[in-house]
Amino acid sequence: MGNRYYRGPVSNHFDGEAFFNPGGTPPRGFGDFLRWQVSGNSADWPDGVAVTQTRPEARGEDLRVTLVGHATVLIQAGGVNILTDPVWSQRVSPFSFAGPARVTAPGIAFETLPPIDVVLLSHNHYDHMDISTLRRLHARDGMPVITPLGNDTILRDAIPDIDARAGDWDDVFEVAGLSVRILQCHHWSARGTRDRRHALWCSFAIETPVGRIYVSGDTGYDEGRPYAVGARHGPYRLALLPIGAYAPRWFMRPQHQNPEEAVAGFRTLGAAHALAMHWGTFQLTDEARDEPPEMLRKALAENGIPESRFRAVAPGTAWDVPG
Repeated sequence: MGNRYYRGPVSNHFDGEAFFNPGGTPPRGFGDFLRWQVSGNSADWPDGVAVTQTRPEARGEDLRVTLVGHATVLIQAGGVNILTDPVWSQRVSPFSFAGPARVTAPGIAFETLPPIDVVLLSHNHYDHMDISTLRRLHARDGMPVITPLGNDTILRDAIPDIDARAGDWDDVFEVAGLSVRILQCHHWSARGTRDRRHALWCSFAIETPVGRIYVSGDTGYDEGRPYAVGARHGPYRLALLPIGAYAPRWFMRPQHQNPEEAVAGFRTLGAAHALAMHWGTFQLTDEARDEPPEMLRKALAENGIPESRFRAVAPGTAWDVPG
C-alpha cells in the first residue's frame, strides 16, 4: 500500500515505507493489545477531579510553565509563548462519542489562552494530535506547528492552510526567536488501522532567550538512549517528562516510561528542573490515577533528588522555574 503521509529516502529509522526505532524493542502488536484489554486489571478512576483554572499573563520575560493537562503545557520563555501537544477536546479518540474522556478540565480555558507563537507537536496519536484544537488555534493565531516527518500531511489534509513545518530527527527550525531541534525518542504512530508508523515521532530541544528546554513527548525509556541523545544538546534549565500510562509493563514498556525511568532520564539529561506530564487527565492504561506522582516521589527520594526539582502538579498550576 505504501506510506500514506511521507515519501523520502531510506534511513536508519525509515525503511522506505514505515518508520521504526533503531536498535530498540518494537511496540507490541494487535494480538498483545487484545490480550491486555481482556485482562481486566485496570484500576478504577474517578469520573472527575476538580481543577482550578488559571488565567495566564499575555507574556512572560523569564521562564514560566503552566500545565494544561496530559502532554499539553504552556511554556512562556523570554516573551515567547510555546504550546506542546495541545488538546482541549473532551475525548482523545477518532470519535466524539467514545474513547478516553477527560477526568480533569483543561488548566487554562481556551478563551483565556494567550497568543501562541509556536506549537510543538510530537506525534499523531489522538492524545497528542487533536485536530479540533489545532483548527481553533490556527484560526485564532495562525502559528507555525513544528512536527516530525509525515505529520504535516495529516495536518494539511485537515487544515489546508496551516503552517506545518516537518523535519527529521536532528533537523533544526528557527522560529519566533527560538531554535527548535527535533530529536529521537522511542515510540510509534498511527491514526487508524492502516497507517501504523507512517509518520515519525520525536522529542524536542528548544533554545530560548532564558535557557534550554527539553520536551520529551511520548517515549519508552529504551535503555536511556533517547536521553543520551537529548543530553548532547543541553544543559537544560527545564525538561518536560512523561510519568504516566505505563501499566501493564509487559505491554507498555516499549512505548511509555514509568516514573523510575523518568527520574533516570532526568539524571541523564542533567536538567536543573523537570515538570511531570502525561498522567492524570485521561485513563489510557491500568495504573491508578494517583500512582504516577506517588511513584515519582519515591524514585526521587531513592535518588536523593529534592521534589522541588521534579514537580508533578495539578492542571492550572503555573510554575516560575528557578534560573
